[in-house]
Amino acid sequence: MSYGRVNTPPVVLNLIIINVLFWAAASFVLPKFRIDLNSLLGLHYWSSSAFKPWQFITYMFLHDTSSISHIFFNMFGLWMFGVVLERVWGGKKFLLFYLFTGVGAGVIQELTWMIDFAKYGEMFRMAMENNDGSYLSSIITNAQHMTLSDMVRMKDEFFSIPVTVGASGALFGILLAFGWLFPEQKMFIIFVPIPIPARIFVAIYAVIELLLGVWGFSVDNVAHFAHLGGMIFAAILLLIWKRQGRLYN
Repeated sequence: MSYGRVNTPPVVLNLIIINVLFWAAASFVLPKFRIDLNSLLGLHYWSSSAFKPWQFITYMFLHDTSSISHIFFNMFGLWMFGVVLERVWGGKKFLLFYLFTGVGAGVIQELTWMIDFAKYGEMFRMAMENNDGSYLSSIITNAQHMTLSDMVRMKDEFFSIPVTVGASGALFGILLAFGWLFPEQKMFIIFVPIPIPARIFVAIYAVIELLLGVWGFSVDNVAHFAHLGGMIFAAILLLIWKRQGRLYN
């Protein structure tokens, strides 16, 4: 199978173009007008005033603007695996799969934030109910001097800090689908001298993401559970299609 720009099917090609245009605008154009596109359209925690429902869609077309590596590797993966899937499924079905897994990854990320922030939400609730900022002393300096309005403002600012961007969730869904449809296709992993079946390749990635998520590995600022969310929602849709006899068409 040969790859090239001419042979790239339309949905994959247009997704790459849209992602690159958004990244370029967010990196080079909009900052001149003091517009932070990632803050506006990236996925925020649902209890933040910055959260909007459409962010479940828009966040997957944005990427980290501090370097080119985030968008490069996501778009390379989309091209490498997405081309094959779009040729098997057709454009409409592939786009449905892409959006479904991307939204699913966002849902899992929201659930992860809910768990992570549960204790902080309780701290803010107790502080505001008792009008006593000392409940927040472990996360805010001089919290004991805060007024109720200060607490309300600080709560919104605190929960507005996390934001997720990127096509990684959808990409991990695509990766799972590739391993599902072509389990024996040989693939290479860096530092592994021999090719391994796609099903093993996908399993290794899933285990790595699970371990990094459980261990709370946040130094790399990566939403590992969102990646798993993309895989989970991909598996759900693939099982439905398999039951309907539509897995390969």
